[in-house]
Amino acid sequence: MVDAYPVSGPVGSRATIGNVSHHPLDLALPKHVEHALTEYLATRRASGEAMDASFASAVDALADFVLGGGKRIRPTYAWWGWRGAGGDPDGPLAQAVLTAVSSLELIQACALIHDDLMDASAVRRGKPTVHVAFAARHAEQGWHGGSDRFGMAAAVLIGDIALAWADDMLFAAGLPAEVLRRMSEPWRDMRTEMLAGQYLDVLTQAKGDSSADAALRIDRLKTAAYTVERPLHMGAAMAGGSPELIAGLRAFGADIGVAFQLRDDLLGVFGDPAVTGKPAGDDLAEGKRTLLVSLGMELGAADILHSALGMQDIDRSMVDEVRRQLVAVGAVDGVEARIEELTTSALATLSSTPLTEPAAAKLSELAISSTKRTY
Repeated sequence: MVDAYPVSGPVGSRATIGNVSHHPLDLALPKHVEHALTEYLATRRASGEAMDASFASAVDALADFVLGGGKRIRPTYAWWGWRGAGGDPDGPLAQAVLTAVSSLELIQACALIHDDLMDASAVRRGKPTVHVAFAARHAEQGWHGGSDRFGMAAAVLIGDIALAWADDMLFAAGLPAEVLRRMSEPWRDMRTEMLAGQYLDVLTQAKGDSSADAALRIDRLKTAAYTVERPLHMGAAMAGGSPELIAGLRAFGADIGVAFQLRDDLLGVFGDPAVTGKPAGDDLAEGKRTLLVSLGMELGAADILHSALGMQDIDRSMVDEVRRQLVAVGAVDGVEARIEELTTSALATLSSTPLTEPAAAKLSELAISSTKRTY
């Protein structure tokens, strides 16, 4: 995330924000991540087109998805994990680390493309989801077979490409063997946790399990681990961070990651579609069993929630009524309180973790920006 504060110093030099000196890579990290991804995907497109010209359209769809939006949260946390453990942005490994952390955006692309397919979501970032776009292409071309089935197959394969290329990008980044060895554990565990969380999400919806424990387990695995905790772990491991430092970053990341997902759950019901890029009430139509839903059912909004969850043609009046009741029974306040509790706990952990500056200040700022109210 680019700092929103005015900076001093010429372009390309260190800048002072408050009393902390920042390196140019710190200040323009999303731009550098974008550049690394653009170059990598262009190279893979060329090799893909050489295999078969028609494959290039699938690569283009992936590139459009990866480069078409997103706040680069995962690379940002990984970078600051590396910086906090003593990573030197002027050192010989900086460019390789930058490429390595950029590969996290391909993990994210895999997760979102597959998640949209499993949830039958029609819109992502204000555009048709990958499976919807490829189904439409099939229909427009008058190809054989079912359009929806083709769209689903294309989305599965494009998500798989993203996952495979994440590994490829990471391991071709130019990191020394010892650095790769250190970060292989968080990388390996992150991918498994993400997929375990995806499966648990699907299973919980199928069972209709609306318990708070189930919702928080999904948040912990599906979002917190691969959004904040493991990227921080990955970055710190690349820098050779101590066990104490890594433990502190992981605890901080676990709390902030869950708080981040709880904020996203609130936005899934109360967010402005112009901001979220998804239709109002999309999480309700998908039948998401979130902590917000769990508290709503527990506190007195069970009837309206049972009616709304999984309603594919949910309209604005139903969404408005769900919103009204969730506020009235105190479910929204309950989720806000949990976000505040987790953020406070995370910041307390961060303050006792032996980090190199400016990482401690930046991670504190990220904790607030990742969980702040935006509706």
